[in-house]
Amino acid sequence: MTPDPTDRRSIQLKPLPMLIFSSRWLQLPLYVGLIFAQCVYVFLFLKELQHLVMHAWEFTEQQIMLVVLGLIDVVMISNLLVMVIVGGYETFVSRLGLKGHRDEPEWLSHVNAGILKVKLAMAIIGISSIHLLRTFIEAGSLGLPTGRVTETGVMWQTIIHMAFILSAIGIAWVDRMSQQAQQRH
Repeated sequence: MTPDPTDRRSIQLKPLPMLIFSSRWLQLPLYVGLIFAQCVYVFLFLKELQHLVMHAWEFTEQQIMLVVLGLIDVVMISNLLVMVIVGGYETFVSRLGLKGHRDEPEWLSHVNAGILKVKLAMAIIGISSIHLLRTFIEAGSLGLPTGRVTETGVMWQTIIHMAFILSAIGIAWVDRMSQQAQQRH
């Protein structure tokens, strides 16, 4: 019986292509390491939440807002980690086999390298926005230039944030152009 060329299980690769194709599994320890990093962020979140709850009666509204922004920052970084772990593994290593699973993330069904880059860029902008907002709040309460917030520091954070936004727009534009080129061909 001749193997069906459309059946992926029957395709036998030559040694070099097999080695190259199998090298994608070298990324597995990286994704597992990111899972451990996520555990550290969960610990940090719980520590900050406990700090907020234990000192809520002592804090001003502004201090509470800064701690809550810190919690939001941790959650957004954790979301970024999930996108990289799940999306990266699914895109570059192996299928997760979640089709039809009730907890399958909606975005995972249409993830590819371009979409993953755009989602990551948007997450980084969100994280940068939280940091910039915290800086503005601290600058307003401290009165510049004192503490760790300076006019120059605020300016550079704003410039970096704008660079993130321009980069995300560029990534999205390039991804859109390549999708349109693929549709034409």
